[in-house]
Amino acid sequence: MSEPPTEVSELAGRVFDMARHGDADTLAAYVDAGVPVNLTNDAGDTLLMLAAYHGHAPAVRALTARGADVDRVNDRGQAPLAGAVFKGEDDVVRALVDAGADPLSGHPTAVDTARMFGREDLLTLLVPPM
Repeated sequence: MSEPPTEVSELAGRVFDMARHGDADTLAAYVDAGVPVNLTNDAGDTLLMLAAYHGHAPAVRALTARGADVDRVNDRGQAPLAGAVFKGEDDVVRALVDAGADPLSGHPTAVDTARMFGREDLLTLLVPPM
C-alpha cells in the first residue's frame, strides 16, 4: 500500500490535533467539509476517541452529532466510553451515554473500568436500574 501524499498526511495530523485539543468548531467544520467523521490514526484511534480521552465534551458532542461511531474500538480494543471513564471525564461520559454509547463495548468495558476505579456515580449512568 502506498503512502498518502504529504498534504493529506499533514491535514490528517492537524485534524487529529484538533480532536486532542478540543477545537470543536473547527473540527466540526472539517467534518462538514468532507473529512471522514470516523477517521482513524495509525493506532486505530478515531477523532472521537481522542476528543473523549482528552476530556473535550463539546468536541465529542460535535462529532456524535455528525454520526461518529460511539462504540468503535481502537487497535487495542478500547472504546471511547471506557477511555473517558478511565480518565475521569464525567462530562464526556455523559455526552457519550447521551449519544448511545454501549457501556459494555471494548475491553475493558466502561462498566469494568468504573468498578475498577470505584466510580459508583458513573455506574449509575452506565448500568440502568433493573
